[in-house]
Amino acid sequence: MIARILSISLGAILVENFILVKFLGICPFLGVSKKTDTAVGMGFAVIFVMGMASVFCWLVNYLLLVPLKLQYMQTVAYILVIAALVQFVEMFLQKTMPTLYQALGIYLPLITTNCAVLGVALLNTQYNYGLIESLVYGVMGGVGFTVAIFLFASVRERLEFADLPKAFEGFPIALVSAGLIALAFMGFSGLKIW
Repeated sequence: MIARILSISLGAILVENFILVKFLGICPFLGVSKKTDTAVGMGFAVIFVMGMASVFCWLVNYLLLVPLKLQYMQTVAYILVIAALVQFVEMFLQKTMPTLYQALGIYLPLITTNCAVLGVALLNTQYNYGLIESLVYGVMGGVGFTVAIFLFASVRERLEFADLPKAFEGFPIALVSAGLIALAFMGFSGLKIW
């Protein structure tokens, strides 16, 4: 069981990284990655939402949808669960960390429609993971998201002081950097984990 959990964890962080390999969740990746502190804040919010969404969507699927033979409603049910979780995170951040709440801006409510969060719930169902495996995949998928957005934010902070050709300044060099980081993560695709 521990080997399976480790395999799921390393797979979610490196081999199947939602942003850099599966290309899910690109909107907050590009939007909130100008500073490392906001990137880490968004990363922790996504870890929480992905982990909780994995658990609640698994419970909704196996305790409600499957017994009632409503599996065709998975996507709608999962989106409702994710929207409720994001509302909770948004209210929590607004009350406890107003500066982070302001820094995340519009990208915080966009976690609701973040395809990485919906993707983890759907992939848990597709891979037929149990409750613990779903939780691990969700949390570690969020950790992979956080690693990717933190690396990208670090690169973007350094690029502010770089001497670049006029055509590459701003967003173009950010896209080139994202592509190079994604290429680096593609190197993990050959990694065999048990």
